[in-house]
Amino acid sequence: MELTRVGLGTWAQGGGGWTWGWGPQDDRASEAAIRHAVEVGINWIDTAPAYGHGHAEEIVGQVVADIPEADRPYIFTKAGRRWDPGNPMGPLHTQLTRASLRAEVEDSLRRLRTERIDLLQIHWPPTDGTPVEEYWAELLTLRDQGKIRAAGLSNHTAAQLETAEKVGHVDSLQPPFSLIRREVAASEIPWCAKHATGVIAYSPMQAGLLTGAMTPERVAALPSDDWRRNSPEFTGDRLRANLTLTMRLGSIAERHAASKAAAAVAWVLAWRGVTGAIVGGRRPEQIEDWATAASLRLSSDDLDEIEHALTETGAGSGPLRPATT
Repeated sequence: MELTRVGLGTWAQGGGGWTWGWGPQDDRASEAAIRHAVEVGINWIDTAPAYGHGHAEEIVGQVVADIPEADRPYIFTKAGRRWDPGNPMGPLHTQLTRASLRAEVEDSLRRLRTERIDLLQIHWPPTDGTPVEEYWAELLTLRDQGKIRAAGLSNHTAAQLETAEKVGHVDSLQPPFSLIRREVAASEIPWCAKHATGVIAYSPMQAGLLTGAMTPERVAALPSDDWRRNSPEFTGDRLRANLTLTMRLGSIAERHAASKAAAAVAWVLAWRGVTGAIVGGRRPEQIEDWATAASLRLSSDDLDEIEHALTETGAGSGPLRPATT
């Protein structure tokens, strides 16, 4: 698959009323955002059963089914995170047995209205000690059987990737990666570059912190069922450092006639080994704000300026600067 440099993420399109929701979401706005993403040339959409307990997948499936087959984007989803239907605000749990994975794939195929998933990724590693080899072997079987086109891992470490690779090739990794969360640049992204494993980074705008639209007042007004209210990055000194860092992106964005959001995403895309970035969009106009990141190339001077801003603000952790050639 040849992917555009940015893809549309649908986490927030799952709506509110569940543990990791983003507060209320208008389905019509979600549908319009998906259509607009395809119209501007984005050719892949990332979703997951956990997003709204199947709701995001249903929205994606409904919209994509109405798009002419030749123009349809690739659809990427995940498996392994389950919920209690009787307690929507209860915690998600990881379940990676063969039977559970098979059942999840069939549910996703139904919600997505498709006969094959373009990319299926294990959402999170297990917490019960299930060996990587076991659930990875099942994904490879699904790939061999044609239920999925490609198989990947999300939120896994370089050591876990190495273990999986011994069983069969890991097509992709989906890690958190942004100017604030930079840890995977130390090990996981270099591992992927070495092993020809694609990297589609999620949350490159750090859940809205790097868009330039977030303020302390807006954070304080987030709905009670928005997970960000309880995130350390949205409170206290860390929030102040993150917002100061975002402000420092202004001069770089201005030089490129782009938004701060686009500059933040372009920084993620500047790292060798990163295939693309998953960027959320709840409304069409949000997509306009970051879609130009696909063609925005940061200069060495830009990267120097960002490195200085990271050092001076103390925002986030991890490597500070991609290599330039």
